[in-house]
Amino acid sequence: MKPPPATLPAPVPTLTDIDAEAVAADLEGRSAPEAIEWMFNQFGSDHYIACSFQKTSSVTAHMATQINPEARFFYLDTDVLFKETYETRDRLAEQLGIDFDRFHNLTLEEQAEQYGDELWKSDPDSCCGLRKVEPMRRALSSVDCWAAGVRRGDSSSRSKTPKLGWDKKFNLWKLNPLADWSERDVWNYIREHHLPYNPLHDQGYPSIGCTHCTKPVGPGGSPREGRWAGLSKTECGIN
Repeated sequence: MKPPPATLPAPVPTLTDIDAEAVAADLEGRSAPEAIEWMFNQFGSDHYIACSFQKTSSVTAHMATQINPEARFFYLDTDVLFKETYETRDRLAEQLGIDFDRFHNLTLEEQAEQYGDELWKSDPDSCCGLRKVEPMRRALSSVDCWAAGVRRGDSSSRSKTPKLGWDKKFNLWKLNPLADWSERDVWNYIREHHLPYNPLHDQGYPSIGCTHCTKPVGPGGSPREGRWAGLSKTECGIN
């Protein structure tokens, strides 16, 4: 499949230029690769695909590179990701030929000096704000659409996730090509294409974040139960 041109011949569509509901309804009946291809055709190089190096990242990274070898990827390095997560990044980079752009914020030492030790315990929202939201804001400041691996089956708070919507927090379009995918769909794709994936998924971690705030989930637990376990917090603030 021929990749889209690197630049668009016309100004990038704004909030009023795209009928989000109409496009989302149209994408609802299309496959994940078709949704990603729509993003390339609509936004050209002004896109960014987020990778957390969980199982859905293996899927979206592979799909995107098959459609457009110039697809752009980034990740948020909190400096407290699991070693398995960094290893998965490297394996995907090697197999798919991807250069993942790294975004990060102040060092852990700087954070401790300014906000106190182990901020993830005393104020997890602030910790996520510093280590995820702010780097995310910088990452998305130069593009017009970003893609995530969010699925409706992840949690009740994500159950109505559209395939396309306006991201009010970061002021750009957001594509969720896997919104209607099931857990089985994800694993079938990974196995069919022999893709690297985070081995923590085989150790009871259905959802993987930072080392201090992620625990394995027991049988029958919800996929995101291990994130900020024991707290009312369910999201880091970027989705």
